Amino acid sequence: MNQTPLNTDGVRALLESVAAGEVSATVALERLMWLPAEEVIAGEVPFARVDHHRQLRQGIPEVVLADGKTTAQTLEICSRLAARAGSFLATRVPPEAATALRDRYPAAEVNELARTVLLRAAAAEGMSPARPVAVLSAGTSDLPVAEEAAVTAAAFGARIQRVYDVGVAGLHRVAAASATLREAGVVIVVAGMEGALPSVIGGLVGVPVIAVPTSVGYGASFHGLAALLGMLNSCAAGVTVVNIDNGFGAACAAIRILRAAEPAP
Repeated sequence: MNQTPLNTDGVRALLESVAAGEVSATVALERLMWLPAEEVIAGEVPFARVDHHRQLRQGIPEVVLADGKTTAQTLEICSRLAARAGSFLATRVPPEAATALRDRYPAAEVNELARTVLLRAAAAEGMSPARPVAVLSAGTSDLPVAEEAAVTAAAFGARIQRVYDVGVAGLHRVAAASATLREAGVVIVVAGMEGALPSVIGGLVGVPVIAVPTSVGYGASFHGLAALLGMLNSCAAGVTVVNIDNGFGAACAAIRILRAAEPAP
C-alpha cells in the first residue's frame, strides 16, 4: 500500500480512497490507529509519546527538542516522525546527535549555527503566504537564536527575510532595511543586552512584532533577564514577547499569525 505521509492532505486522500472503494476500511484503520500518539519504548521503559496528530490539529507538526535527550532517543523519535510524515525538525541539537541524524538521513539539512536538523518531506504541505516573515537580529551574537527562528518558520512554509546586525547602537542600519520591513507580514526581533530593538521596530511597523530576548550580554544582563524585562515594558504598543532564547516559539507564533490572516481553506 502507498505510504503517503498522513498530514492533512494525506488523511484526506486516504478517506477519499476508502469512499471510492480503492482502500478497505481495515487497511485505512491500520494506517490511522497510531493517531493521535505513538509510544516509544527502550527495552521496557517508555520514554516518549510522539504526537503525530499535531499536524492535523494545529497545522504544525511535533518538533523534537534534542537538548537533554540522548543521541539514541533523538534518533528514535526522529525516525518515528520520518516514518509517518516523511519529515522532521529537531532543535537544539548537540553536534554528536546532528552527525548521527545526518548519517542516517543524508538529505537532512543541518544548520550548525541554529543547531537544527531538518528533513523535508518529498511533497510537503506549503503555506505560500503572500507576505514573508522578517527576522531581525540586534547583533551578530544573537544569530543562533535568530537562525533558529528563521529555520523553523521556513520549515513550516513561510518565506523568510533576514536582516541581521541592526541593533540600536547604529539605528541607520534599521533605516536601510525599511523596504523589507514594509513587505513583512510578521517581524521577529531578536536582541540581547538591554533588548531595545523591538521597541524601535514596534514604533515603525503596523504588523505584529514578536520580540525574542537572548542571553547575550555582560553581567547586568542576567543571562537575558534584562532584555526580557525591557521588552515586556516596551512603550511600543502591541509588541509580543516570548521566552529567553526561544526562537522556535517566536517562529511558531509567526506562523499562526500568518495562517490566521490567510483565507480559510
